[in-house]
Amino acid sequence: MSEIDLDKTVATDNQDRKRYELALGEEVAVVEYILAKGMIVFTHTEVPQAYAGKGVANRLIRFALDDARAQGLSVHPLCPIVAAFIRRHPEYQDLVA
Repeated sequence: MSEIDLDKTVATDNQDRKRYELALGEEVAVVEYILAKGMIVFTHTEVPQAYAGKGVANRLIRFALDDARAQGLSVHPLCPIVAAFIRRHPEYQDLVA
């Protein structure tokens, strides 16, 4: 595993697989979701073990929440990692359904 500069990584919304993705060399971190009427339900977050604790989940969750805001979606953070992120970042609490 080489060091990843999170400022140079690009998160994407893989709509076909219903997940946000952050490429980490050969591996990928994901935040999975379900879309409902006017709402996005975040169901699962997974970061490759080699990148755990390096801010990868925070980077990807922030991207996903910013995208939800841009689309005018309310958020249901079923995933405990997304819920904890929102609790720590009050600027996203207005998104919660």
